[in-house]
Amino acid sequence: MSVIHYKTIGIIHTPFTSADATPIQPTGAAGVKGTIHIKQEYQDGLQDLDGFGKIIVLYHLHHVQQEHLVVTPFLDSRSHGVFATRAPTRPNPIGLSILTLNRVEQNILHVENVDMLNESPVIDIKPYIPSVDSFADEHIGWLAKAHEQFKHAQSDNRFSKNR
Repeated sequence: MSVIHYKTIGIIHTPFTSADATPIQPTGAAGVKGTIHIKQEYQDGLQDLDGFGKIIVLYHLHHVQQEHLVVTPFLDSRSHGVFATRAPTRPNPIGLSILTLNRVEQNILHVENVDMLNESPVIDIKPYIPSVDSFADEHIGWLAKAHEQFKHAQSDNRFSKNR
């Protein structure tokens, strides 16, 4: 199977309208609020989600127009394979963010720590479960020296479609 089709289940609304100056991870977007508008036909799937404090949001990186297998990522000046980074110019431009879920109102999720562009199409939502989704003792490769910078790092134009 060479082509896979996914349905958009909703759209996220954030204050970020261009890649420039957008936080590169949710830790760098602390306190930034947004909303996810789930399509009416998927609203029943939100039942009991409001009992979770955090959610994993999978979304389409809709501004990505190119792919590169080797990239110079944020927080480093050396090139790495795209699969050893979180760079957006991937063969399948899928983003993943763990967001704070503040509340659910019908088909609208009020979220916090948003690091994605406005109107990003949402592909899926899953509850974040710390006992199965967090591994504090893992090795983090080349990021070991730079991962603390996520809190302050913002996007620049290196992965822009105009570049």
